[in-house]
Amino acid sequence: MNPFSCSLSRREMLRRCGTGFGAVALGDMLSRDAMAAESLPLQFPAKAKYVIHLFMNGGPSHVDTFDYKPALAKFDGKTAPTGTLKTERPTGNVMGSPFKFKPYGESGIHVSELFAKTAEHIDDICVINSMHADVPNHEPSLMLMNTGESRLVRPSVGSWVTYGLGSENENLPSFIVMCPGGYPIKESQNWQNSFLPGKYQGTYIDSSHERVEKLIDNIRSPGVSEYDQRQQLDLLASINQRHAAQRPEDPRLESRIQSFELAYRMQYEATDAFDVSRETAAVRKAYGPGDFARQTLIARRLVERGVRYVQLYTGAGQPWDNHDDLNAGHKRLAGQVDQPIGALLADLKRLGLLEETLVIWGGEFGRTPVVEMPKEGSNQGKMNGRDHNHHGFTMWMAGGGVKGGQTIGMTDEIGFKAVENRVHVHDLHATMLKLMGFDHKKLTYRYAGRDFRLTDVHGRIIDDVIA
Repeated sequence: MNPFSCSLSRREMLRRCGTGFGAVALGDMLSRDAMAAESLPLQFPAKAKYVIHLFMNGGPSHVDTFDYKPALAKFDGKTAPTGTLKTERPTGNVMGSPFKFKPYGESGIHVSELFAKTAEHIDDICVINSMHADVPNHEPSLMLMNTGESRLVRPSVGSWVTYGLGSENENLPSFIVMCPGGYPIKESQNWQNSFLPGKYQGTYIDSSHERVEKLIDNIRSPGVSEYDQRQQLDLLASINQRHAAQRPEDPRLESRIQSFELAYRMQYEATDAFDVSRETAAVRKAYGPGDFARQTLIARRLVERGVRYVQLYTGAGQPWDNHDDLNAGHKRLAGQVDQPIGALLADLKRLGLLEETLVIWGGEFGRTPVVEMPKEGSNQGKMNGRDHNHHGFTMWMAGGGVKGGQTIGMTDEIGFKAVENRVHVHDLHATMLKLMGFDHKKLTYRYAGRDFRLTDVHGRIIDDVIA
């Protein structure tokens, strides 16, 4: 049954069939049918079915990772030849990268020693060196990267993707977010559903925990049997359906009913999906130790089980925000994420999942190629860090129909500003949606008398990205 061609809404059908336990049973069957057929019509042949977004929150330095700039050594300690562009804080002379770069793969793309494991897969990676955003501040830049809007409340990318593609697993959320130790800046606004139905909001997991009971609060009831839980939920659903039938204009009631059912079903599926001990010792060793490694392996297991969108943050707050001690900070952080990312790409390829899984890496912006000047209360008077830089930065994409082994766009001589084939965040989103089979201008949702979309009135598809 196609829910978009049915003359009756699901709620109206339930109302006509009655509001007792028969309606509850029918509602459950309809919800299962809807989940299997809820995807919207595609406008393009879909290259990707899933997304894993590796979010380096805080802003990693592109000129120390994937944007090789030999001129940094030439001008180290000197005034920037391009002049000083305004960012957020006072900056000084050019600061050379403390990290060595070398070419990798048949493509010969230069990558920093910080990401040597990831670089082993460079022929599967498309490096976009000409990204740019709107402002050099974390909060609006996080919102822009995650929702396409830096100021107003809008649905997140993961919400749009799951709204468009629907779910492949009725026992797990279709959009899962993991961040070890707490929330990133802007907290749950990064994975909000906004005006989209509540089932499209991201489900947050604190991946610093290892036991599934800690990963997902209240995943199991300590004192109620499975049978009793089912009876309680059936009664609750009956009451809620009766309440909702009298208030058809309020979609939050339906979302709440679905959340109870999903939580019940998750008790079994999540126990398996989040238990990395079920992987072989060789696989766990490949990903390495630590929270980021564990959540990256979990991400692969979730994609295997049909979860559409998985977003992984490096850690709480903004860990890549190295205004000082960039050498030590970036080295420590890359040491946590490089091996797991390399293992993820290899694992997806081994399992035949890379072709249908779009992997994205990057932060909300980059960092300046010039040193940040000392400022009381911010960088302890040191001069060994970089300020925020939205004028030019790097992101990369792999799998999911992406043409690997290439770089797109360019920043200027020292990496300050995108100057060739500039790619805005809206363009990135438009390209992502095309890889998922959607025209970003046609994936819309009507709200408050207007058809909204992820890219608003902006965005161009970067065709060179697509294989």
